[in-house]
Amino acid sequence: MTDPSGTPPPPSLGRRVREFAGERPGAPAVSCGESTLTWAELDRSTNRLARAMAARGVREGALLTIALPNGIGFVRACVAAWKLGAVPQPVSWRLPRAELDEIVRLARSALVLLPDDLAGPTSPYGVRLGELDADGREATPLPDAVSPSWKAPTSGGSTGRPKLILAGTPGVVDGWASRFWRCGDGDVLLMPGPLYHNGPFSSAFAGFFQGAHLVVMERFDPLRTLELAERWRATWLYLVPTMMNRIWRLPEADRLRPDLSSLRTVWHLAAPCPAWLKQAWIDWLGGERIWELYGGTESIATTVINGAEWLEHRGSVGRPVHGEVTVLDVDGKPLPPGETGEVYMRRTPGTPPTYAYVGAAPRARGEWESLGDMGRLDSDGYLYLADRRPDMILVAGENVYPAEVEAALEEHPGVLSCAVIGLPDEDLGQRVHAIVEGAVPEQELRAHMEERLVRYKLPRSYEFVDRPVRDDAGKVRRSWLIAERTAGRS
Repeated sequence: MTDPSGTPPPPSLGRRVREFAGERPGAPAVSCGESTLTWAELDRSTNRLARAMAARGVREGALLTIALPNGIGFVRACVAAWKLGAVPQPVSWRLPRAELDEIVRLARSALVLLPDDLAGPTSPYGVRLGELDADGREATPLPDAVSPSWKAPTSGGSTGRPKLILAGTPGVVDGWASRFWRCGDGDVLLMPGPLYHNGPFSSAFAGFFQGAHLVVMERFDPLRTLELAERWRATWLYLVPTMMNRIWRLPEADRLRPDLSSLRTVWHLAAPCPAWLKQAWIDWLGGERIWELYGGTESIATTVINGAEWLEHRGSVGRPVHGEVTVLDVDGKPLPPGETGEVYMRRTPGTPPTYAYVGAAPRARGEWESLGDMGRLDSDGYLYLADRRPDMILVAGENVYPAEVEAALEEHPGVLSCAVIGLPDEDLGQRVHAIVEGAVPEQELRAHMEERLVRYKLPRSYEFVDRPVRDDAGKVRRSWLIAERTAGRS
């Protein structure tokens, strides 16, 4: 079928894999470690996997919770879901049972895919990926299907409770996305970031569905990242500032040994990048190769800036490439250039919604929505972020909400009151610090927390006090607690 203008509709994501299997059967599609699947192998294996999923109740429009680590299996699971017209709903494979169950409840997941090793989480809805592969289903093509939403990542709200973010885009090939991410046919994408996060997920698949070879790292390692970029002649690389910092702090001889001349685009996002670190990378690789993005999983609006442009607007995260951005005061009135307020976004007028929440409501003023960040605009429309949402802690690009950590702490009977804050950390950006009133052995409290929260949310440090942390109204002055503990820092 074609639309009234005569333009054929974009192919579904599942159909695109089948097309590549016919056009370039022996070309590499996805690699991890020493393993590679060609497009033909990926097509056949995901046909079998999709049929095994369907036999367990996965249908068009259903959400498939994918709790798998980085690897070829993760990519196969997503492709199989798209072939059925289902919606991949990625989560960390390290989630505690209680958090996983809450997400499954919100998603009404048809199935939860778990790692083959016994270290993965458990769920009454769960099945190991290997069990599905062992079904021995047919590898012949499936009927074409289009997922109503191409992804459904999760995020925590200000209360610490998870929410789902259903993408407004269906499961069809999006050429704009690949142009936006500067990747496409002929590229080699190196992905050290966790695919269950929106940034790695969206960017990796944008190029993949244009025919790029996706090289996934099981886990980030600074030197290994550079070595893989040389080995695969990577043209594109995704990083967060913590990764950039760890790479930069390698011994200079190690950092400079790998040949990175193939790299054309290096993205960094998910957390603020210190100016000194960004300058160092620009000096090392050149500003034309360094790109930064600010936006959100919701995709209401997105700003982009490259390194050369950043040198002329130092500290900026760029100007919108889609959608609109404004800065409002506490009364919701627009602020003039140079004044700091809350950053609000709205989609381009006349375009359809870019997302829908499940389990939360947007923070909105009419058509304008906020992700909770503070910032300012200059007279040229460049956005500068002043701070993240006051309570939120950013640990190596991961959002940690104090309310969630405090709730877990307070489950321990020995904790009388507590407050959780973010303190500066040269490696992680911020670290989670817990201030606890109560006579509880630290190791006992650490063990208690490890049963309740995923690793990056765990406090790195504890401070025990003998006075209430909160006032009589149950309020806590986090900014004061942070200032008291960072006084005298340069």
